Amino acid sequence: MRPPSDVHHLLDVHHLLKAFEGRPAAVSAPAPDPVNLPMIRHWCEAMGDTGPAYTGDDAIAPPTMLQAWTMPGLSGVSSARTPAYDELFALLDGAGYAAVVATDCEQEYVRPLRPGDRLTFDTVIETVSPRKTTKLGAGYFITTMMRVRAAGELVGTHRFRILKYAPVPVQLPGPVQPPAPVQHPEPAHPTTHPVRPTRPRPVINRDNAPFWEGVAAHKLLIQRCTACGTLRFPWLPGCGRCGSPAWGTVEACGSGTVYSYVVMHHPPFPAFDPPYAVALVELAEGVRMISNITGVPYDGVRIGMSVELEFIRVDGEWELPVFRAQSAGPEGAAE
Repeated sequence: MRPPSDVHHLLDVHHLLKAFEGRPAAVSAPAPDPVNLPMIRHWCEAMGDTGPAYTGDDAIAPPTMLQAWTMPGLSGVSSARTPAYDELFALLDGAGYAAVVATDCEQEYVRPLRPGDRLTFDTVIETVSPRKTTKLGAGYFITTMMRVRAAGELVGTHRFRILKYAPVPVQLPGPVQPPAPVQHPEPAHPTTHPVRPTRPRPVINRDNAPFWEGVAAHKLLIQRCTACGTLRFPWLPGCGRCGSPAWGTVEACGSGTVYSYVVMHHPPFPAFDPPYAVALVELAEGVRMISNITGVPYDGVRIGMSVELEFIRVDGEWELPVFRAQSAGPEGAAE
């Protein structure tokens, strides 16, 4: 169903949507579980966060876990949700804005969360924007504000924004026309070849530009916090350990091991030929990065395999750091 584009209809829809502003989406909702060490440990392992504050007898939860404690699970359904949220979504779905994508969030941390804290939260529908046109399609931005409390004390806030939209219709190719009859008996000799799609280009900004300058010079640079000495990768504007924005760089020696990997079969991407291996490489310096493995077929990559840095040129202009297999890992031998 496509939403009508009549101006009066759009004004009526927005008027109905604005009535939801200020209505609660959850009231004194209890978090499914108290703050606990197993979830903290799993989070830190997944994020590669080795901060000492998150282990031991006096451990605290990583602040960015704030929303995780309130999430209902895979079902996505919380018994504490009020009818207002479902009514808002039903109105948008009925008007043709059935697709949804999260766009951004803002969090504020008032005090650290510790194992044993039992949390409750209140959520309010803060704003509904006028109809906006985006590359995904036309729709409405919905912002909710969640306030999280422990024993009645405010511990953090989470402002979350989504876009409910009607996807831009996909232009499907028309029926294939039969080729025109050949006028000459001589076989055709094509002089051109299909153009291979190029790889996606990295987004280069002020936070990571020095990394790509290093790649262009065949150097793999790792950020180093000049306040506490912690190495970090990928590049970030501040230190995740001490919060300092000051940093320098260390050139990686180029040695590493395959920490983990996946073999991509689907979905296909135009510039890549599946199947191919994507590896998480642990560098000798201790940080990890995602890259491709060369020197072995996709099914020859193994966890624990020794690799060495090399640079390859793609699409005739881009230099990329990859890793060439050097030896077998515990799972088997390299070919």
